[in-house]
Amino acid sequence: MAEAGLNLVLVARRGDVLNALAAQLQTHGIQTLVVAADLTHPEGVKQVTQVAHDLDLGLLVAAAGFGSSGPFLQTDLMQELEMLDVNCKAVLSLTHHFAHSFAAQQRGGLVLMSSLVGFQGVPGTANYAATKGYIQTLAEGLHAELAPYGVDVLASAPGPVHSGFAERANMRMGFALTSQEVARTTLLALGRRGTVRPGRLSVLLEASLALLPRWARTRIMAWVMGNMTRHQT
Repeated sequence: MAEAGLNLVLVARRGDVLNALAAQLQTHGIQTLVVAADLTHPEGVKQVTQVAHDLDLGLLVAAAGFGSSGPFLQTDLMQELEMLDVNCKAVLSLTHHFAHSFAAQQRGGLVLMSSLVGFQGVPGTANYAATKGYIQTLAEGLHAELAPYGVDVLASAPGPVHSGFAERANMRMGFALTSQEVARTTLLALGRRGTVRPGRLSVLLEASLALLPRWARTRIMAWVMGNMTRHQT
């Protein structure tokens, strides 16, 4: 987006990392604004909307989120609830806020980060997959509902991505994409479709699983997840 000349509001928990990123992006001749906010808490979401109130914004990329892996009976409940707060509650709150703003100005875009695990249940990461199923369904509904207002809504459902996600989720991911690959594919699809699946793995799984019943897809994804978490046993 910086290469395209868009000014950016950067949001994440770690202000030092954001400031370093802002300095790097400013070499493209754009303006950046850093908001260090923890979206686990409503105060963090409110902080973002307050900063955005007086700005002329046209695109929200709701990319914040994290996952976990392993047997559900061994998960930490507080961490799983925090995952709901970040992956679902914060995304809904920001989407609701900016949908109103964009609809009023009759233009804008909402990019919600789904996942290849969001199309069926996935043993070994059941709660994370459920959060992405929520995001996928939300985006599909809003894609149709907000189109008459000039607002484009896109669900981006990549496979594994090289980021801090795998380390926090305790997974080992092969065939991972770079975040740049996901971003470019996603932005090119905005305004052209309702869902995009960046990466060959996502496209392959879509083609191979599309005609199967959900229970069969769940079993196949259990095998996929087992390969990513085999080191835990």
